[in-house]
This record gives sequence, C-alpha cells and structure tokens, in this order.
Amino acid sequence: MKRYSLSHLSDESLLCGLVALVAQDRVTTADMLAHIAEVDTRKLYLPAGYPSMFAYCVGELRLSEDAAFKRITAARMARRFPTIFDAVAQGRLHVTGVGLLAPHLVEGTAAELLAAAAGKTKAEIERLLAERFPKSDLLSWVAAMPTSPPAPQAGEHAPTYVDDPQVVGNTGAHMPRLAPERVEIRARVTPLSSRSYALQATIDPETQDYLRRAQELLGHQVPSGDVAQVLKLALRELVTRLEKRKFASTDRPHTPRPRTSSNPRSIPAYVRRAVWKRDKGQCTFESESGRRCAVRTGLEFDHIVEVARGGEASAQNLRLRCRAHNQFEAERTFGSEFMRHKRIAAAEGRAAAERRTAAT
Repeated sequence: MKRYSLSHLSDESLLCGLVALVAQDRVTTADMLAHIAEVDTRKLYLPAGYPSMFAYCVGELRLSEDAAFKRITAARMARRFPTIFDAVAQGRLHVTGVGLLAPHLVEGTAAELLAAAAGKTKAEIERLLAERFPKSDLLSWVAAMPTSPPAPQAGEHAPTYVDDPQVVGNTGAHMPRLAPERVEIRARVTPLSSRSYALQATIDPETQDYLRRAQELLGHQVPSGDVAQVLKLALRELVTRLEKRKFASTDRPHTPRPRTSSNPRSIPAYVRRAVWKRDKGQCTFESESGRRCAVRTGLEFDHIVEVARGGEASAQNLRLRCRAHNQFEAERTFGSEFMRHKRIAAAEGRAAAERRTAAT
C-alpha cells in the first residue's frame, strides 16, 4: 500500500514522475502491440487452448473485451504499416486513434493519413476522417416519450416497458427515445442479477411478424404475451431441433443399425449422439497446461485417426473440435502448406458449383 501513497512527493516530483510513467507506458504499449501481432501471426493462441487471438487476450491476458479488440486491431494495422509502432511509442498516435484510422489505411495513402492524424485527439481524428471520407447525413427525428405506460385497451396485452425504448414490447410498439440522431444499436445481453438478463436487439419486420404470430399461437400458454416467455419457449424448441439435426439428439434413441453408407466420412446418428453427449457439446482440444478450449459454437466432428489414414466413423475415433482447432490439428498432421492448397481447391470447387447452378 505504501508504494501507492504519494503524499510525500513534492509537486514537481509528482508531475515529473507522471510524465515519465506516461512515456514509459507508451513504449510498453507499442511493445505489447508488437507481441500481439507476432503471437497473432504465429497463431500461438491455438496450442494454448483458445480459438482466436481475441479469446486469448480476454481469457489468458485478462484484458477487457474492449481493450482486446482495440489492441488487436492496432497490432494488425501496425504489422502492415510498421511506422505505427514508433508513432504509438512516441505518443504521436494512441490505440483508439489507430482503430479509427484502420478502415481507411491502404497502401499508397497510409503514410500521409497517419501523418495527418499525428498528435490529434479522438474527436479531432473523427473530424479528419469525416472531412476526407464523408458519409451520408443521418435522418434527424424527434418522438414524444410517454411519461407512464398507457393502459391497455380491451383485448390488448399490456406492453412491456424497459429502460431502453428501442426494445420491442409485447404489443410490438416502437418507442424511440428523444434524440437528435438515429443511432444503430447492436444486439446485446446484459446481466442484471444472478437470475436475470436484459436483452436488447433491433428486429426487422419479418421477425416482428414471427413474434406476433408466436404470441397469438401461445395465447393459452402465455396469456400475457410476455416477450421473455415467448422467446424462451421459441429458443427451447429451436435448440431441440438444431441438436437433433446436428448431433442426432433424441429422447428415444434407437438400437444402432449396421452401417449403410459407403462414404467413410458419413457419421451414423447414434455415433454423433454419443460423441456429442460424451464431449458435453464443447471443443475437446486441451493445451499442454490442461486448459480445454471453451468454444461451443461451430463445432465439427474430428477424426482422431484421419479418414485418409483409414480412420473410422466410430465414437472412439471421433471428437468435437471447433473449426480453428480442427484446422490446427490438420496442419500439424499434414502440414500447413498442404492444408492451404486443400482449402484453395475446396473454395474453387464451391465457386465452380455455384457457376454451374447459376448457368442452369
């Protein structure tokens, strides 16, 4: 605690110390960006048990999601345009500024744009970009906000009101807040307590129609038409169907039948079901330290002994892997160059098939 008590320092010493620390922090930040860029390029997050550089920065380095995103963006830009490293180390550019400039940095004009942004604040860089890369004006609008929820009319459901009026209530009424400009709001889920979350999303008219129809069809089961209950029931039904399609999940499994497909990559339903249950719907890759990859989306069935080497589609020879670790394992087995050519050939095959389909 004494280390952080600075009351004994003179005003001059305190200010000099602060300036020195800020300068040191800039150099450290530039060094960190260089390390992130190199780790990202070598994909060293994969053997550590993470599917991406972002996941590694958040899970292993304990950076916040926002800090991880900004630093990875800046690191990748600095790898393309190395002068960014020196600019950050010398205080001519900050990480946030690099992130703002990133979409506009291209070969031939990057050096001039970086020089123009040197020494500027975030707001000044935003004005610089607005002048050089103007966008269409946003529509201004004003809408009155009710001071209290209106009473529902006969036969109507009571609407749900939340802190953010962009969320659609039970009646589907849009209640925009007073604001000079329309701002695009991304969907997000925010924890409110140990047992509740706030969901905010913007939906299109088709989704709104589905919501209204679901409320109507669930009129007896959810008389209030509460969006949270309707969403819960809808997602439960969707997850059940997706698990059945992807992992052959079922409450009444049948006795395994003899293999009927001649395709060695075809995986019987009972095998997919067994592997998914055994691996608990999670990537099974583990780092040398024993950390298991936490990814549960985009999972693939990976052959432990590859099909090309006679591997069978059995529960003992299959495991769940995320796309990143599936490819990582394949590159370790066959080599990165071999897999790169395989991916190029597959992409060309898909493109040719699309052209044939378009021609018919």
